[in-house]
Amino acid sequence: MSWSRDATAVHGLEWLALALTPGLGATRSRRLVEHFGGIEAVFLASLTELEAAGIPAVAAQSLGTGRSLELAHDELGKASGAGVQVLSCEEKGFPAQLRQIYDPPLLLYVRGDAGVLSQPGIAMVGTRHPTPYGSGMAERLGYDLAKRGLVIFSGMARGIDTASHRGAVNAKGKTVAVFGTGVDVLYPKENTRLAEQILANGGALISEFPMGTFAAPQNFPIRNRIISGISIGVLVVEAAEYSGTRITARCALEQNREVFAVPGNVTTKNAWGPNTLIKQGAKLVGTWDDVWEELPSDVRLALTPETPSESPEAGTASLFGDTAELAPHEKKILGMLKPDEALHIDEIVERLEADLSSSEIFAALFELELAGRARQLPGKNFVKCF
Repeated sequence: MSWSRDATAVHGLEWLALALTPGLGATRSRRLVEHFGGIEAVFLASLTELEAAGIPAVAAQSLGTGRSLELAHDELGKASGAGVQVLSCEEKGFPAQLRQIYDPPLLLYVRGDAGVLSQPGIAMVGTRHPTPYGSGMAERLGYDLAKRGLVIFSGMARGIDTASHRGAVNAKGKTVAVFGTGVDVLYPKENTRLAEQILANGGALISEFPMGTFAAPQNFPIRNRIISGISIGVLVVEAAEYSGTRITARCALEQNREVFAVPGNVTTKNAWGPNTLIKQGAKLVGTWDDVWEELPSDVRLALTPETPSESPEAGTASLFGDTAELAPHEKKILGMLKPDEALHIDEIVERLEADLSSSEIFAALFELELAGRARQLPGKNFVKCF
C-alpha cells in the first residue's frame, strides 16, 4: 500500500505511526529516527534493516509491513471525526517548552485551541482529596493567575486539579487539561461540564494517548511530565507524602522549572507535600504576586496584570484575610469561619443569637458567598474562602 508523500502532513502521519507501533514508545522511537537519519528513512527501511536496528521484532514487523501506517490512517480518521487535531513534535505549533524536556511526547491530541499550548502558563497540581482550605486556595489562585493572562495547566483530576481549572474558567481565562486517557475519554465523568467550559473559554484538552484509551492507573504518572514540561513552573497546593503530585514536582525540578508551594496546616497529612517542598527551596506562595514576581521578565512584560482597583471581583487569594469592605454583620460571621474546618449553620446561629437574628445571619452568609469570602458545603456547613 502506498500514500502520497506531500509536505508536513506526511511527517505528522509518520510520527503518529511510530507512536502507534507496538513495542516502541517515545524514547525508542526517537533513537530509531536518529539511527536512520530521519523519519522518512524509517519508513523506507526494509524489514531486515529494521530488525538490525535493535528494536523488538513486533515493532519491526509492524513498520516493515506497513501495518503502523495503516493504524495511523485509521487513528487520524477517528481523531478528525471527533474534531481532534493531532500535533506531531516536528510541527510548528508543538509547544517549544515541551520540546525541551528529556522525553517529550511524539505528538499531542488536541481538542480546542492548539495555540494556547504555546502561551506562558503555570501548572497547578495537588491531592484528589483536598481540605476546604486547599480547594479554596487552588480555585482563587487559578482565578487570579488566569485573570492576569497566565494559562493554567492541570490534569482534570478530582480535587485540586478541578478547583484550579474552575478558578481559571470563572476568571474567563485560558486553562488546559492534560488527560491521562484518550482526549475523547473524559475522566472523571463529573467534569464533563467543566471540560465544555474550558473549550468555550478558548482553552484546550490534550493527551499523548491514542483515541479511546481508558483510565489506566499507569497512564497518569506518565502524563505528569507533560503538565510540568509545558509550563513555566509548577504550583503545589496540597499533597500527601505518597502521591502523584510528588512525581510532577520531581519532573519540574528535572526540567529546570520553577516550583511553588502553598504552605499547609502542619496537623493535616495534605500539608506534607507543599511544606516539604518549601523546606527544600520551593517558593512559598500566599498570593498570586508570589508567583508573578518569579516569572521571567519577558513574560511579565508580555502580560498585562490587572490591578485590584480595575477588577470588580472581591480580593485575591491570600493567607491573610481582608475584611475592610465588609458590613459589620458579615465581619462578625467571617471572623468565626475557618478555611480548614467547617462550621454548621446551627452553631453559627447559636453563637450569635444574642447579637443577630437568624434572618440577619442568613443574609450575611449569602452576601459572603456572593463576595467569594465564604462557601457553603453539603449539610449547611460553611467555610472561609480566600
